[in-house]
This record gives sequence, C-alpha cells and structure tokens, in this order.
Amino acid sequence: MNIREIRAKSILSKSQVSDYALNPYVGCQHDCVYCYAKFMKRFTGHRERWGAFVDVKINAPELLAEEVKKKRSGKVWISGVCDPYQPLENRYKLTKRCLEILVENNWPLTVQTKSPLVLRDIEILKRSTDAEVGFTITTADEKIKKIFEPGAPPINKRIEALAILHSEGIKTFAMIAPILPSAEGLVSELNGKVDSVLIDRLNYHYADWAYKKYGMKSAMENSFFLHKGEELRTGFEKEGIPCQVLF
Repeated sequence: MNIREIRAKSILSKSQVSDYALNPYVGCQHDCVYCYAKFMKRFTGHRERWGAFVDVKINAPELLAEEVKKKRSGKVWISGVCDPYQPLENRYKLTKRCLEILVENNWPLTVQTKSPLVLRDIEILKRSTDAEVGFTITTADEKIKKIFEPGAPPINKRIEALAILHSEGIKTFAMIAPILPSAEGLVSELNGKVDSVLIDRLNYHYADWAYKKYGMKSAMENSFFLHKGEELRTGFEKEGIPCQVLF
C-alpha cells in the first residue's frame, strides 16, 4: 500500500448525489473489485492499481473550516469516491475532525461507509440535528464478500454497527450496491436496524474477471438484477422498511 500525505486545494466538491461531497482521502484500502471510483485514476496520475494507494488530504479539516464560512449550507456526502472510515482514518482522524466542524456549524450530512469505525464518532453524530449513516452491504455471504471486498470489514460487523447507530436514534440506511449473489439474506439481517434501503447495480465492468473466475457470470445479466432487485424490494417492504431500486 502506497500512502502519501498531500495538501488539497479545496475539500467540498459539487455532487450529483447530494449538495456537496467531502473526500478526506484519494483511494481506498478496502480494495473492492467492483468499485466505481476507479475512474479517479484518470485525474490523479497514479500508476498503481486502485486499492494499492491512498493519498491523505492532511489539510482537509482546515480547508473545511474555511469553506463552511464561505459556501451556502447544504447536505454533505461523506464520501463520494473513498471510504471515509478506511483503516487509515484510525491514524489520521480526518473524517472525525471534519464531522466535528460540520456538526458545530449545523450542516446536514450523510456518512456512507463499510466500516464499524464510524462508531468511534457516535457522540459527534448524536449532536447533529440532521445526520444519517449508511453502510454498503452487498451480500449476506461472507465467502462472496471476501471475493469482491477483500479489504473491507466483515458483514456481521457492519450490521452490528447499524444496529448500534439505529438504537442511539441516528438515522440509518443500507446500500445494497452492487447486488451480489445471496443478497436476499440481508432482508432478515437488517430488519429493525435501518430506516431505509437503497439498491443498485452500479458499474460491473471492473468486476467482470471476478464473476467469470468464480463461476458467477449469470449474476451479471439483466435478468439477475431485475429479479433480485424486485425480490429485495418486496422483502424489505413486507418488513415495513422503505426500499428504493435505483435501476
């Protein structure tokens, strides 16, 4: 893993998902084979493969403290093209410091992660008047998770973290994206732990080799997505959990 400390010129960027996106890091240690953020290499100049490098924006909190004074308040998505709680966050605490600034200034925010490290900052999140935390969980099968998300935390740890956040009154959601085989098992696992669920297929171009290698080529076909998407939506809605299919 090539770790490099850098100084960014800005930290709040325009987002198609929210008002702003905030990415304290460039790159991600989770090394998910399907990651849509691999397109970032076109702009970063890295020769390493995606998942083998992380740039640490060491001045992210300082930039944010200035930008919240100058920009119109809006919802901030943390993060768009990295996991804000990847292992390096344990050392640098950039996400934590940025959360504190947003909460102190009453900015709404959405955290999206795969890591239970977010629980470290639960007291900060509880001080917010408009915060939500989502976990990306793509399958209920740990063996499949290890193929497609080799560096990400175990599924059960993510679900446990959702349960804790939910019990503390923090709005929670699950992002099942991309849908992987055995995702249907998440209906019962997430019941009582999330306020809503989002489902998507995302970009499977980067994961083509993995599907073929492990004999799951049929899980790349439109029929798989359509069937699983409807099965999941129906299952969650039977449990009283709002579910949106994004394709």
